[in-house]
Amino acid sequence: MIHDAASRGFSRDALAYERGRPGYPEEALAWLIGVLEAGPGRVVVDVGAGTGKLTRQLAASGAEIVAVEPVAAMRELLETGLPGVRTLAASAEALPLDDGSADAVVSGQAFHWFDGPRALVEFHRVLRPGGRLGLIWNTRREEQPLQRGIEEIIAPYRGDTPSHKSGAWRDAFEEVPLFELVDELSVAHEQEFDRDLLIDRVASTSFIAALPAEERTRVVARVASLAEREPPRLAYLAEVFVFSRSA
Repeated sequence: MIHDAASRGFSRDALAYERGRPGYPEEALAWLIGVLEAGPGRVVVDVGAGTGKLTRQLAASGAEIVAVEPVAAMRELLETGLPGVRTLAASAEALPLDDGSADAVVSGQAFHWFDGPRALVEFHRVLRPGGRLGLIWNTRREEQPLQRGIEEIIAPYRGDTPSHKSGAWRDAFEEVPLFELVDELSVAHEQEFDRDLLIDRVASTSFIAALPAEERTRVVARVASLAEREPPRLAYLAEVFVFSRSA
């Protein structure tokens, strides 16, 4: 299953997502890869892989990466950029993978979109005993004036769109106690931008990309004005969580 805002928004502007979204800081990725013990001979399943932001960074570990992405427009960009990676058109709640076939499951910028309890049951099924689950998000630091300005522009359109910052994603781990938290890490970082990159960053937000063209144009115009008066950096906090599969 896939949330309507994700399906419509990410299908409409996958290129803006690829251009505008930041990657993950090397410190956070090195830590995640180490805790997951990802490397040659290991199988890592990247669920909700999008355009491959996290996938290509994980591929550097030498592990075999399987990228799962239900939105065709995003998956096609991933396949173009990473032709050697196996891709699957599937959702987190119904993975077409054998029981115990993965050493690790990861999800970047996506777990809050899933039906958390159902996804955790699937992750538990495809992971081998002792396997691990890694979740990572780039969270916008709204104490930064620029990020606060962006939030003021887009907040009226959010509606009931799921978000990581609500913390609701954690409820799934209470409801379905199949995983235990191993460790977590937060890394502050910044993304350099120009006017067009800032527009892509905001335009790729699911519920903004899904707006009618006229309203979306108005939002983009307001965002463009921010680029003219704020320092050319966006502040983020990469938040990483690693869980172990229970027996």
